[in-house]
Order: sequence, then structure tokens, then C-alpha cells
Amino acid sequence: MKTTFRTLILIFIASGLLLLASCGDDDFLKPVITISELGLGDSRVAYAGTDLHIEAEIEAAAGINMISVEIHQEEGSSDEIEVEYDEFSGLKNMTFHKHIEIPAETPTGTYHVHVTVTDLEGYQTTVEDEIEIEELTDEEAPEIIISSAPESGMSFSSGETISISGTITDNISLAGILVALVYESDNIADTDVAGDNTSVIVMLHTHDFDDPDETEFSASIEVGAENDNNMTPAAIEGDNAWKSGNYYILVKSKDVKANWAYSNHYQLTVNY
Repeated sequence: MKTTFRTLILIFIASGLLLLASCGDDDFLKPVITISELGLGDSRVAYAGTDLHIEAEIEAAAGINMISVEIHQEEGSSDEIEVEYDEFSGLKNMTFHKHIEIPAETPTGTYHVHVTVTDLEGYQTTVEDEIEIEELTDEEAPEIIISSAPESGMSFSSGETISISGTITDNISLAGILVALVYESDNIADTDVAGDNTSVIVMLHTHDFDDPDETEFSASIEVGAENDNNMTPAAIEGDNAWKSGNYYILVKSKDVKANWAYSNHYQLTVNY
């Protein structure tokens, strides 16, 4: 009888240890999410009618399947903002950086932000944070001052570096800067020069600022470079492949209310 009782106790302990080990393994397999930026300058503030900057470091040993972001109020409005991203499928380690549109009619207040990562094995992790959504009235665009740029018509050959620098200020807060090298014959409107436009060569693209109302910038690209200087560098090939001819540099910047400012065209020639 004593032996049977001891046996039952040992089985119970072994089962408990197995269960704990199993739980521990599950936790180990789940994706890991670390939010590094929420709101411009990690301010935990977003404005109705603009976008929310969110950045997170993600590790998923089994590979990412889906990333979703949900924004809602605990009390008050029942409206929710939900977005899903599947373009990162298969990646195991990455920096997730997105700008999520906050509709203009969104009520102000405290909101919960849930970031969920589901991996290819079905394991899922959710982290939660808070932001304040506030009203913003602003019709004044940023100001771009160029301090150094190529002289008009200056010629650059393979291996030489094209550079431009300056200062950008805003009355409230900057939200983005793009510096692009544009092939003149492509006839691309300034409004269409963007970080995701594969016909331009991105020299600088950022949404991060130490001082949100004033920043100095410096952008450069070597003629013949294989990759651009986008937030995630991309190959210079296809529509934006290097070619000889007339180019110009365009600097553009927006504030948190999406008021855009554009520089003059700084024209140059490439011999490639």
C-alpha cells in the first residue's frame, strides 16, 4: 500500500514537472516583441487626422506569419482601428516600422495599443501600451533651408558622391524628411516623389528626430551605388537604375498635420 502511494506521488510530481516544462517551452517558442517607438519621438502622443508612428523589434524563431495592431479606448468610443500586415511572412528578426492613420473624426483621449505577432507555427504574442490622441490645428508647412548643394549643372561620374545638406524647421513638429535623386526625363511630379516610388533614388528618408521642431540633415549617394539610403535600403535597379543624363535633387518634408514643404530642384548631370 505504501509503495502504491509513493508511486502515485511520484507520478503526480513527474506530471507536474512535465507540465511546467511544456509551458516553459511554449513561452520560449513564442515571438518576442519590444516596442521602441510609439508616437513621434516616442512621445506616446498621436493627433487625429494624422498618423501614429510605431516601431518594434520582433524576434520569431519559427518565422513571422502575421503582425496586427489594434487601437481602442477602454471606455468611451467603441470605434477601433485595426490593421494587419502579412508582407513580413517568413522573417525571423526584424524592425517593424509603420505609420498608422488616425482618422480625423477619432475622439480625443487615452487609447490602448495592442501589437500582436503570430508565427508560422501558430504561436502568438501580444504586447500592450497606451497613447494619447489629441486634436491638432496647423496649416503651416515646414521650412527647408539648404546650406550646401551641387552647383547647377555640375557633373558627377561613377564613384563620385552627390551630397546635399541643410536645416528643416516647423512651428509644431516635423514628421518626415525625404531627399531623392530624380531623373529629369521621367517627369515625376514633386508630390509623387516618395520613399516607395521605385523610379527615384532615395538619398535620405527618415521619420525620427531628436528635436521634432528643428533638425539638420545631410544626404548623399555615390554614383553607381548598388543600394539606396531608404529606411530599409533597396537595390538601385530596374526603373531607377543608374543612367547617364540630367538629374535633380528634391528635398521634401512634412509635419504631423501632413503639411508638405518642397525645396527647389538642384540640377546636376550624371555620366555613368
